Amino acid sequence: MTQDHEPSAPAGEMRAVRAAGAPHLPLTGYYASEQDRQTYLRRMFDDTAADYERFEKMLALGSGSRYRRQALQRGGLQPGMTVLDVAVGTGLVAAQACILTGDPSRVTGVDPSPGMMAAGKLPRALKLVEGRAEQLPFPDNHFDFLSMGYALRHVSDLGVAFAEFARVLKPGGRLCILEITPPRNRLGLGLLRAYLRGVIPLLTRAMSRRKETTILWRYHWDSIEACVAPEQVLAALGAAGFQRVRRHLELGIFSEYQAVKAEPDPPPQQQGQA
Repeated sequence: MTQDHEPSAPAGEMRAVRAAGAPHLPLTGYYASEQDRQTYLRRMFDDTAADYERFEKMLALGSGSRYRRQALQRGGLQPGMTVLDVAVGTGLVAAQACILTGDPSRVTGVDPSPGMMAAGKLPRALKLVEGRAEQLPFPDNHFDFLSMGYALRHVSDLGVAFAEFARVLKPGGRLCILEITPPRNRLGLGLLRAYLRGVIPLLTRAMSRRKETTILWRYHWDSIEACVAPEQVLAALGAAGFQRVRRHLELGIFSEYQAVKAEPDPPPQQQGQA
């Protein structure tokens, strides 16, 4: 299913988000200001890394390894491509990229949380690098494919991040961003909110000794609900220079943003040239 439209937040709030370039307004119940967001997120992910994969399987609502692999295939990932997985975390998306490329050494993961990367169980040949989406530590025109799994809500500036994505991709390179989008209907929204903000935090409280783990999963829902609408993500990708920008939707909540980096224009033919 391709792009559809989600309800927008009040116009004043959306103007503030667009002006800042952030995917959502500051969630002041967790951190004081936009400037504090990245410090807060890094500490939270480092502190909860040991529990992350266990509870992520519940959060994913069945969107496990098979779904991630299919999403990457829909995004255009093929054997032999070089891949950058941004916000790699414990490597749940990168692991599927390793399978699809046929060579883990062709896959690189980047994440601001060393704790998350250390907690992953990934092939040794896969390269892991500490870094942020807004300042990727890689040369221009370097990768054939770029993925990001359920971390779009955590960047500080969509425009800056998407410009970096375009910079490190080769001309014609493909992009696939996975994200959870709140359902359009009230019943679906209410059920998903109850599950992700209520049931999952209760389970983590019962099954984990870390208080931070419960806070993390509550934060996940709050950032999902506050995130800008899909059409704004698509517009930001287009503004960053991507072409063939589209959104594929699965089960009404799993958004896959797909795009291709523009090829350079051919040089103009000189007069008299065939």
